[in-house]
Amino acid sequence: MNYFKISPKQHPFLEVLECCEKSEQKQAVKELYYYGQLPDHRPRVVAIVGARHFTKYGEEIAYRAAYELAKRGVVVVSGLAYGIDSCAHRGCLDAGGITVAVLGTPIDKIYPRCNLDLSRRILERGAIISEYSPGHETRAYDFQIRNRIVSGLADAVLIVEASLNSGTYGTYESALKQGKEVFVAPGDLTRPMSNGTNDMLRQGAHPYLDVDDIMLSFGSRAVFERLNGLPRPAMNIFAAVQSGYETAEDIMAALKFDAATVGTALTLLELRGLIECAAGKWSVR
Repeated sequence: MNYFKISPKQHPFLEVLECCEKSEQKQAVKELYYYGQLPDHRPRVVAIVGARHFTKYGEEIAYRAAYELAKRGVVVVSGLAYGIDSCAHRGCLDAGGITVAVLGTPIDKIYPRCNLDLSRRILERGAIISEYSPGHETRAYDFQIRNRIVSGLADAVLIVEASLNSGTYGTYESALKQGKEVFVAPGDLTRPMSNGTNDMLRQGAHPYLDVDDIMLSFGSRAVFERLNGLPRPAMNIFAAVQSGYETAEDIMAALKFDAATVGTALTLLELRGLIECAAGKWSVR
């Protein structure tokens, strides 16, 4: 299969990787190799990563998040690893979305081999990229170095399941250095695969409860901060208005909320200066 070699500065989807250089000079991404088709513009992008040794809970969270984000036009990035990464790629593809896989191996070596079929599906609607040229001898730490590209491509990062010694911490730390919004799915306190993610929450990562949490972060930071503390229905309804639902009736039908819930939430959002109403139609201020 033919691959392409490119500088991130030469492509609108990859230009964002300058954040790697800004966060740490030695981490600059000078060139990449890729198969498939990169998005020809810069859509919203979310990285979803997590443990290789995942649970059914983690699988469901990662798959559903990727599926719902893809339905909203978001590109999903992950690392093609066994576990949560694979769940994220599959969820996105099953929704008809575009997903990009970032390898920790040379561009001519898909790893793990059990994901060969998945890699073929990815190439039908997205791309596989690597910093490593064909024939590069893979080193254990190449996967950790790769993680800065996964977070660097994203507008926000979602972490689903990680133990305290998980390699996912590498993506978490890179995302923080790059100034990305980091969301973490809370986990069962009795499960080792939740110890790392719960620790990230303790350090200040945003708790992930549904995709609206991430979609809302795509607005300005000032708006994101004003939404903090609002009831969950109000946050869901703000995301609906942001997505183009204009009337209370449309919002009720889309979210399956009753009239009282919608009316209360719209009032709260209006009082906080987040939305406004004109001729019975709501819009974001």
